[in-house]
Amino acid sequence: MDINTGMQKMSILHQTGRGAPCLGCRGMCKAFEPHPWRKICKSCKCSQEDHSLHSDVEDDRKIGRLLADSKYSNLTARVKGGDGVRIYKRNRMIITNPIVTRKDPTFDTVTYEWAPPGLTQKLAIHYMEFIPKEMQPIAGTEGAYYRRRRLMRQLPVYDQDPFQCHALSGSEVRGMEEFVRKYKSDVLGVGEVALPGQAGTAKEEAQQKTEATGQFTNGKVAKEKPQEVPTAPNGTLGESHQKDEYRCELCKQTVGAESPAVYGERAGYDQLWHPACFVCARCSEPLVDLIYFWKGGKLLCGRHYCESEKPRCIACDELIFSDDYMESEGLTWHKKHFCCLECEQPLLGKSYKLEQTKLQCTPCNKSIKNM
Repeated sequence: MDINTGMQKMSILHQTGRGAPCLGCRGMCKAFEPHPWRKICKSCKCSQEDHSLHSDVEDDRKIGRLLADSKYSNLTARVKGGDGVRIYKRNRMIITNPIVTRKDPTFDTVTYEWAPPGLTQKLAIHYMEFIPKEMQPIAGTEGAYYRRRRLMRQLPVYDQDPFQCHALSGSEVRGMEEFVRKYKSDVLGVGEVALPGQAGTAKEEAQQKTEATGQFTNGKVAKEKPQEVPTAPNGTLGESHQKDEYRCELCKQTVGAESPAVYGERAGYDQLWHPACFVCARCSEPLVDLIYFWKGGKLLCGRHYCESEKPRCIACDELIFSDDYMESEGLTWHKKHFCCLECEQPLLGKSYKLEQTKLQCTPCNKSIKNM
């Protein structure tokens, strides 16, 4: 059974309440047992990511919700009968190559579960060649599983939907809704793949067309002189981005004129990255589906952007939107979640042992060490 089929079966098992085996435990944990409020399995204490509980449909709905009501809503589509729900128009790419070594030719088909939108197939394939083989999201491979894990890790649904969080108060819900609205407006972005110096041309062409036909003001066309958009020597728009030499913002190495690069609109089109260098500045992980958050001149994944703005509870993994939390050794908890990982006893005012992010009461810590 390939990884993709296995992940689909895991999602079905989860939906029917039977749980799913843990890939992190390598077969030791046979079924996911959801904790009431922690994002872990009660049985093995591994994360939801290790049980790969989300399906393609769930992932597409999550990203659709994230990009909806943002300047990137064109990457989403409205679901029929879905009361305004939008789903991610994920670009899949299918490559079919004939095998002519036999008398009767056959075909080798490779399906990429995601590929940069808006590119010719030749350029999209060239882009994939710059991604490490083990990270290429080819269906049924480790790369597809790796993409799924990054989706769950970098863009947790409970960082954008207050109704996916555990027992928020009314004021916390309102605070989170405003927080999400603001980051969608100010910092959320989706990378654009293009050859060096050719990014943003589609937007400029659309703007040029709008200006040439006049701008609508109060339902009437304003007769203004169209602004001229200079053309680069090679005939492309976006001449302000043309340079003699291009260097990647991360590794500072040259980007070849025929090599695909990634641009971030919020970073400005004078900056570009190699495909494998378009990573989060905090965790150094490739940004899944090129979704980034731009802050302080740096690319961040959704998780680490949110953590730069709000404290995150180590126990439930959710952002904290109230003052009712505590800190210890640089980590934060909701006060109600400051309890032993093993026996769940509250630890406020009691002795405890903190190892990395694992919080244990003294008796449980001693018991585990004596096992």
